[in-house]
Amino acid sequence: MAASQLRAPRAHRSNSLHPGAWWIWALGLGTAASRTTNPLLLAMLIGVAGYVVAARRTEAPWARSYGAFVKLALAVLGIRLVFATLLGSAIPGTHLLFTLPEVPLPDWAQGVRIGGPVTLEGLVFALYDGLKLATLLICVGAANALASPSRLLKSLPGALYEAGVAVVVAMTFAPNLVADVRRLRAARRLRGRPDRGLRGLLQVGLPVLEGALERSVALAAAMDARGYGRTAEVPPAVRRATAALTLGGLIGVCAGTYGLLAASGAGYGLPVLLAGIAAALGGLWLGGRRTVRTRYRPDVWGVRAWLVAASGAVAAAVMIWTGTQDPASLQPPVVPLAAPELPLWPAAGILLGLLPAFLAPVPDRPIPDRSIPDRSIPDGPIPDKPTEASP
Repeated sequence: MAASQLRAPRAHRSNSLHPGAWWIWALGLGTAASRTTNPLLLAMLIGVAGYVVAARRTEAPWARSYGAFVKLALAVLGIRLVFATLLGSAIPGTHLLFTLPEVPLPDWAQGVRIGGPVTLEGLVFALYDGLKLATLLICVGAANALASPSRLLKSLPGALYEAGVAVVVAMTFAPNLVADVRRLRAARRLRGRPDRGLRGLLQVGLPVLEGALERSVALAAAMDARGYGRTAEVPPAVRRATAALTLGGLIGVCAGTYGLLAASGAGYGLPVLLAGIAAALGGLWLGGRRTVRTRYRPDVWGVRAWLVAASGAVAAAVMIWTGTQDPASLQPPVVPLAAPELPLWPAAGILLGLLPAFLAPVPDRPIPDRSIPDRSIPDGPIPDKPTEASP
């Protein structure tokens, strides 16, 4: 393939990247994050996700939710550190930082303490653990900011359309809520009213809830007008086979995913996951026969979508392989406390996650032209009142 064919073009309706590719890429990075507590690797994952979002995010309202996920990740990290300070840590340490007043607890609460000594090893362990969860949230936020929820719903199989509508509505609640809050706060600032503090939050919360209710009613009316929920008649044997294959496949997918994410389960996790995916696809193919609907301009899964999805999958695969060959490099020791080292192969796999920033189509973003003067504001002083027209 020529280099000009791999060069990222300008994005338009027909060549936009498939939303499923963005989710596979983000889930691959999230899987890689779940396999390590090395802060260097987790920082690389955060940097890769943030760079791709900054390079390929559009101006849609749902694409602005990445900042909210980052703030949520920071809040989770802070809460984890606060809990480790107040409730103590199971990690023994020798570097004592300070000692809090300890609250006496009854005998039935053995193993639980409030206050007491706070060690450096316990805080570092809590930092590593909280950073892993924060990285997972940032990867999910990257998928929400890059993949269009409506296009993702359109790409779902017919058997999952009804469940997909509920999932997409739940996924779009947070981005729409963030967009409503920003819009209302900007309107209050333009009117000279406070938009911060408890008073501003209370006065903004009611319009936000009212807007969410109006969107729910409008969505229900649109779904009813388009025949949502109407199904075709299929034989009972096909329904039973569909239910058995879909349920068994989803159970296999859950068990295989748990095996891949667990510390010791990669040996059986991959075969169970592949078997579950095969059974689920068979059930979805049979279940699609009872859902009568068409797709208008379906999204095409092209070469760029394969490359974007593969970049996230390779990052996860390299991390899983490293966990079986050299687990110590992914779990830096806390006792005794030592500086983490950057393993070569996991770092190279994570850097492959940067491919979407160069392969995905470039979104169109309006750039104001500073060379054209703004004629909306007249030059010179503005008169206090209109002057009378001369004869």
